[in-house]
Amino acid sequence: MSAILCYGDSNTHGTMPILPGQPLVRYERGIPWPDKMSNILGTEHIVISEGLPGRTTVHDDPIGGGMRSGIDLLPAILKSHEPLDLLIIMLGTNDLKPRFLSSSLDIAQSVDRIVKESQWYAPGLDVMIISPASVIPNGTLTDVFFGAEIRQKDLSTHLQNIASINKTGFMNADDYVKVSPIDGVHWDEDTHNSFGIAAAQVVLDYLNKRRKIIT
Repeated sequence: MSAILCYGDSNTHGTMPILPGQPLVRYERGIPWPDKMSNILGTEHIVISEGLPGRTTVHDDPIGGGMRSGIDLLPAILKSHEPLDLLIIMLGTNDLKPRFLSSSLDIAQSVDRIVKESQWYAPGLDVMIISPASVIPNGTLTDVFFGAEIRQKDLSTHLQNIASINKTGFMNADDYVKVSPIDGVHWDEDTHNSFGIAAAQVVLDYLNKRRKIIT
């Protein structure tokens, strides 16, 4: 049996696309992609979903609320769920907000820090990096993610390089999903379903490959 921790932001949390004048609403259990992946992988794999709306890689967010820095919270979360076999990191979307002034290379280097920190706190832990789906600022989030299209250029390439350097798994969400046109950031129910199916296969292939290397 393997334990898999999905560490991400609102799209791991399962936040619905945000309509004008509406608060954040979460999909019912079973719909977000980690839940779908868990159902497909079955009882031989425990999938733990740790998604927090607004979570960044390494930045505090005085506007969006406290405790949003992914690297700061990670040690406690790793310890609370140990032992773990695989950490899946899908972060970087919220770093694209103009308040952080982060380039795609900055974001990739921040993910690199998270990878290294995780393996320091949990030696031997396997890691998979997922490059988040490209945002298309629209609707209620147009101003929140102003200019993100430019800042996210080449993000998947930089993250794939980080994965190669650290010998982690890698998956590009853009190969499988598109964000909802409602707000240009979050995913609709069908997208969570299709990504959960794709992620399950990628994760299973990666775990099987790692086991062969070890044995």
